[in-house]
Amino acid sequence: MSPHPVAVARWLAARGWPVHPLAPGRKTPAANCPQCQTSSHAPAQCPCHRKGMWCHGFYSATTDLARIEAWWTREPRAGVGVSCGPAQLVVLDVDAHSEHVPDRSRLLPGITIPGQVSLEGLASGFDTLALLAAYRRQDNPAEDNTTLRVRTPSGGLHIWYRNPKPVLRYRSSTGSSRKTALAWQVDVRAHGGYIVAPATRTAAGEYTPIGPAREPAPLPQWLAAELQRTGHVKPPRQATRPHRPYMTPSRQMGGALAPLQPLLATVRECAAQPEGTSFTEKLNRAAYTAGGLVGAGYLSEAGARQVLEEAAHYARPHQMRRNDSIIDAALFAGANHPFHPKGLA
Repeated sequence: MSPHPVAVARWLAARGWPVHPLAPGRKTPAANCPQCQTSSHAPAQCPCHRKGMWCHGFYSATTDLARIEAWWTREPRAGVGVSCGPAQLVVLDVDAHSEHVPDRSRLLPGITIPGQVSLEGLASGFDTLALLAAYRRQDNPAEDNTTLRVRTPSGGLHIWYRNPKPVLRYRSSTGSSRKTALAWQVDVRAHGGYIVAPATRTAAGEYTPIGPAREPAPLPQWLAAELQRTGHVKPPRQATRPHRPYMTPSRQMGGALAPLQPLLATVRECAAQPEGTSFTEKLNRAAYTAGGLVGAGYLSEAGARQVLEEAAHYARPHQMRRNDSIIDAALFAGANHPFHPKGLA
C-alpha cells in the first residue's frame, strides 16, 4: 500500500527538499487562491506565501513541518511536488510520448549525428538519452541502479540526481526547446521547476520507484559537463540582478517593450480563467512579437524571455513546460522576422 501523501511530504522535507501540494489526482500544482487568480503580481513575491498559503506552485514550497501538516490536513488527497532548485536536485524527465520525430539536427543539440548513423526505431526520450550516453561512452542514466528512478504513469521515467556542487545552479529546460535542451524528449528539472514525488497518484496512475535505490546519487560528471555544454548552468548568484517586480524590465529597457506590453497584458489576463481564453494563441503572438524585437536589436533575448516567462507562468503556473515550449518556438520564429515599430530608433 502506498504511503499517505503527508507522510511522503514529511519524508522529503526532512531531507531539506521543499514541497508543495499538487491538485488531487493531477500532476499540476494546487489552485491559487481567488485573489491570486485575478491580481497581477510576480509569483516569487506573492504575499500569500507569508500567510502560509500554497499559491503559485513551487514558489510556495517549504520544509516547515507545521505548514505541511496544515496543507495536507486541508486537502489530504493532494499529491506532492518538490521544488528542485532549492532542494539541489537535478532530475532528468524522460518522455515516451508519441510525437513526430524531428530532424536529426535537433535530437542532440550541439552534436552532429552523421547521415550514416541509422535512427530507425528512434521514438522517444529513452532513445535520445541512450544515444547521448553512447556518444559519450558512458552508461545510460535510464539504467542507473545507483540513483532514485521513478516510473511515471505515462511510461516515462524520472531520474533523480543530487547536485554535488551547489555553487552551480542548473536551469530547467524542455527537450523540445530550440534554445536550451539536453536531448529531444528529455526535460531537465532544476532551478525554476518542480518534480512529482514518488508514490504520488494521479488519475493516470502512480509514480512508482523502480530499482534498488531510494536516494538520489550525485550527478555524474559527464552529465554535469553535458548540462554545462548545453547552456543549463545559470550565472552565479552574485553575478545576477536581484529579482524585481514585474514592471521593472520595462523601465530597464526603456520604450523597447512598449509594443509588447499590451500583448503581455492579454497573456496575464488569462489567469482569471483556467481555460477558454485562447492562452496559447495570445502567448504565441506575444513571443513572436518579442522575437521580432530581438531580431531587430531592440531587446536582448534574455530580457524578452524574462518578461514572457513571468507573464506566462503567472497565468498558467501549472504548465510551465508547455509555456516554455511555446515561448521557445515563437521567439525563434519571430527573430527571423525583425520587427521595427514606429517611434523606436
